[in-house]
Amino acid sequence: MSSLPSRHGIGSLGKEAYQFIDFLKDAGQHYWQILPVGPTGCGDSPYQSFSAFAANPYLIDLDLLAEDGLLTEQEISAARFGDDPEFVDYGALYENRVPLLGHAAGRLNPTDARFLAFCKRNADWLDDYALFMALKAENGMVSFHDWPEPLRLRVRDEIEEAESHLGGQIHLWKAIQYLFFTQWGALTNYAHQNGIELIGDIPIYVSPDSSDLWTHPELFQVDEALNPTEVSGCPPDAFAPTGQLWGNPLYDWDRLERDGYAWWVRRLSFAARVYDVVRIDHFRGFESYYAVPAGDRDATGGRWRKGPGIRFVNVMKEKIPGIRIIAEDLGFLTDDVRLLLRESGFPGMKVLQFAFDSREKSDYLPYQYGRNCVVYTGTHDNTTTADWQHSAPPRDVEYARRYLNVRGKGETEFTYGMIRAALGSVADTCVIPMQDYLCLGAGARMNIPGTVGGNWRWRVQKEALTPQLAEQIRSLSVLFGRAKEPAST
Repeated sequence: MSSLPSRHGIGSLGKEAYQFIDFLKDAGQHYWQILPVGPTGCGDSPYQSFSAFAANPYLIDLDLLAEDGLLTEQEISAARFGDDPEFVDYGALYENRVPLLGHAAGRLNPTDARFLAFCKRNADWLDDYALFMALKAENGMVSFHDWPEPLRLRVRDEIEEAESHLGGQIHLWKAIQYLFFTQWGALTNYAHQNGIELIGDIPIYVSPDSSDLWTHPELFQVDEALNPTEVSGCPPDAFAPTGQLWGNPLYDWDRLERDGYAWWVRRLSFAARVYDVVRIDHFRGFESYYAVPAGDRDATGGRWRKGPGIRFVNVMKEKIPGIRIIAEDLGFLTDDVRLLLRESGFPGMKVLQFAFDSREKSDYLPYQYGRNCVVYTGTHDNTTTADWQHSAPPRDVEYARRYLNVRGKGETEFTYGMIRAALGSVADTCVIPMQDYLCLGAGARMNIPGTVGGNWRWRVQKEALTPQLAEQIRSLSVLFGRAKEPAST
């Protein structure tokens, strides 16, 4: 969502989002897959959010607020959100977006029936989140681990006193969520009217600085001071000799199982209301997860621990009937992970950039697929396909050229060879990053895993989303049986 064009520094839920849905309809598409829409935290990452439920204030459209009489054009024009239309400036957003939204929140009637109904319907997470954000603001936005101990440990008298004197700030953060989900509801209704469904994305873990950990520490592997005893990560491999240290708190799966995974049921039930399809990041962590001792400087000292497995999956399917899930099953896979995926019935993911390892046959080659999967040329963690042919090992690129029957050296021919291979596979669903349809290079990459800063910034230019591109995408989709010819007029 942040990659949409807009005049306010970041993509939003406004006019350009509606126009993008029109573009997708013209292009014969059925799904729009987006990154998590939670509040961005450490490193501006949507996977390190202050809440597993809340939405990002930056994505609220300011022009729609002006149409509703909650902001003035003068207030909007006076704010600065960055000068580069091709990249998000998160620093400028941090300084200026929430204060501006404060004007809108102040003009929202606190007794409005729709606002009160929203607060009541979402009280199980919204009350805690709003207080959490109010306290963060009061404490200079530092991590809650650095708050005074009575607040960090939620001593009742201190919490009640905070709720009393922070009433205005608490209203602000509730109002921001109301404004987001009001705009979100209107946008998703428009998408559905035009035959477009939204694939959302949720991280498996919560941030170490989140209202979820602060309010429900009993669900996580933490000590009495709420410090994680072990944290999430990824073991060493050829690409990361010391592994990846993500640093998220790990779940206490035994404790979660005792109450029927109630927190996860609430989380996925909420996600199923927000999105049409839910992609769960790092799905393999439900089978087993990599745990690194807290305080370690890298992930070499970690070990694998068993997750809840099929018991968890069955509870989710029982409690949330009809939920549609995509299981992100990339990374280090074992027979047990593959078995869990088969037993769940959820589609996994295939990424073509991982298919052309010249050293061994890959499960990601299209002729290896079954139908129950989703194929991508690349994901937000990959470079663009146009860049991959220059940055991947030369032997792998040559293998890909032979497989795709690409003879030229240009970015367009190679990228569209990869796109055609994805569209022509038997995978039930095919998702192509917009950067690949535009044949963009390394500068359009969304994220480099294991790095902090400089990621999640790319934005598409409005003039790039042409009727000619929509027709090109539709023609390819029709050719491979993934779209219908437009009705004749």
